[in-house]
Amino acid sequence: QVQLVESGGGLVQAGGSLRLSCAASGRTFSSYAMGWFRQAPGKEREFVAVVSWSGGNTLYAESVKGRFTISRDNAKNTVYLQMNSLKPEDTAVYYCATPGTNYYGGRITQYRHWGQGTQVTVSS
Repeated sequence: QVQLVESGGGLVQAGGSLRLSCAASGRTFSSYAMGWFRQAPGKEREFVAVVSWSGGNTLYAESVKGRFTISRDNAKNTVYLQMNSLKPEDTAVYYCATPGTNYYGGRITQYRHWGQGTQVTVSS
């Protein structure tokens, strides 16, 4: 049974930074891509970033490109999302997720396992 547990959310002023972590268990972490998604109030959940199984490839949503960095530590079964230059529009619940297959990309329907989410609030 795959378990994903996010941490690191909180309240930050615009322009500030936060680092989210997601600890995984229940299967061979290093064999699968890991993604971050977010959902703002009243909006659909959207793709933020994904890192390949090795950490060698990454993809980002246009809205976060150049500000967010996704990375992973396979020895610690953990994926990270470093968020810099935060904006009020980044306010959302952030989820980490992993596909049920060897899929690598941003299509939300391909992601089978999800964490419970962590709240990020950016004040103006």
